[in-house]
Parts: sequence; structure tokens; C-alpha cells
Amino acid sequence: MSDYLPSLSALRAFEAAARHLSMTLAAHELNVTPGAVSLQIRDLEATLGVQLFERKTRALALTLEGADYFTTMRSAFRQMRDATAALTARARGSVLNVTCTAGFATYWLVPRLSRFEALHPEIDVRISASHRVLDFQRDGIDLAIRHGLGGYDGLVSERLLDDELLPVCIPKISAALGDNPLPDALAGLQLIHDVYRVDWQLWLEAAGATGVDAARGPIFMHGNGAYDAMKSGLGVALMRRSFVEAELREGTVVAPFPMGVASRLAFHLVYPGAALDRPAAAAFRRWLILEAKG
Repeated sequence: MSDYLPSLSALRAFEAAARHLSMTLAAHELNVTPGAVSLQIRDLEATLGVQLFERKTRALALTLEGADYFTTMRSAFRQMRDATAALTARARGSVLNVTCTAGFATYWLVPRLSRFEALHPEIDVRISASHRVLDFQRDGIDLAIRHGLGGYDGLVSERLLDDELLPVCIPKISAALGDNPLPDALAGLQLIHDVYRVDWQLWLEAAGATGVDAARGPIFMHGNGAYDAMKSGLGVALMRRSFVEAELREGTVVAPFPMGVASRLAFHLVYPGAALDRPAAAAFRRWLILEAKG
């Protein structure tokens, strides 16, 4: 009995009647007679050995068991409807699932996404922002933007954005440093780190800084933590130039030491070879490459 499932038509009849608390409205929704709905539910109750409704003269009410069952059935039918809608939309090519890191989504992709939507309003882009590497087939991913060296087994990998590291801070902190400060001036400021703590050491060595402790300062494990701390005036953060281009132009963020340090790492557009057979994926790839060049 534990593996037995009632018929789908009986469950549909119960879910509709419980939602409307009306056999008549449920029948209208299912395009059958009220008598057919009532019969389906009585058969369901007999099969389960549980009374699901209290039948009154002019009202229909759920029993406690019926209310519990309805909660589960309502969720199950909603998931089935959502899954069906997603499947049919994907078959039409209108849904595109993209995964990338939270930082890339926040600072680079999302601020530009409205331009893609203006070009392709028929495509629904769904972004999964996570540091976890998702599986294309298992997780239903079409395209991924990954941070690394590139060259992923069995996948196409196209270099999208170089990873140039640049020290940035708010104008108040930059003004205190004066014009054209030497990198050594960082010895008197708080260095803000993200998960890539070694980045500060790389930049300080390339800039020829002396007397600066590259390990000093707070570490923020969350993708946006270092940026938010810098914006609050906590100190100087190393950011990817491509992530702060707009703020640098607007002057809300300043680069007191304009020298950037290129990393071997980069952001790569990664996808299975067959992904571009879908017009939506091919359109998004073309747009991404143009945006990266621009």
C-alpha cells in the first residue's frame, strides 16, 4: 500500500474541490459534471480509508486529514504545473538558464542585462548566481561564466574578460592620500580581502610597494562583502576593473593607484558543444562577447 498512488483524475478532483470548497466550481474547472467530481472523491476516500470532506447541506469543508492532504497535493500540483510551463517554454527556446559567480552577476552581468532584454524580449534569462559549479545536464544549464584558467574537459571555453586587479576606495580615502601617492602609502590603510587573499600580495609585489603587510585586514568570504566594506569606507579593496568601470566613470569609486595587475585567471564563457543549437543560447553568446569587447 505504501507504493500505491491513487489515480491522477481522482487527485485532480480532490485538489480542485478542496481549493474551491465547491463541487460545482471544481467541476466547471475540470470540465466535468459535479456528480463526476463527487464520485471521484468518494472513490478516493474509500481507497485511502480516510474521510477528506465534511459534507453539509450548503457547504463543503475539509476534515483535518483532508486539510493536511490538500496542503501536500496543492504543492505537488503547483510543482507539476510549473515544471510543465518551464518545459514547454524551454522547448520554444524562450527560457535560457545561465550560471555564474555572485560577483560577476552583481557587478557585470545584471547591470547590462536590460540591454539584452531590449534586443530579445522573447528570451527569459534565468541566472543562477553561485560559486558552486553546476552540471549542465543535471541542473538544466545552457551557458556558464566560470572564473579560472579555461580549458574545461568536454566543453567549449571562450575567454570573455581578463582579470585585472585594481585597488579602489571611496573618494574621501583617496583624497587623504593626496595626488599621485606611492604604493607604500597603503601601509597606513586597511586592506580589504575577499576569498582570494593572495591577490593583494601579487599587486603589492608588482607595484614595488615596501613596508606594506599584505596579510593585514579583514577577509570577506561572501562575493560582495569586500566591495560593500570598501564602499562603507572601511579601507581599500582589490577589485576587478571590469566590475567597477561604471563607478570609476561616475567618481563614486576612485583608483588612487591606477596600475592594474593582470592575473592568469579570467572569466570564460563555457558551454557544451550542442548548446548553440538553441537560438536563445546563440543570441546570448553573441551579446556577451560584444559587451565584453565594448
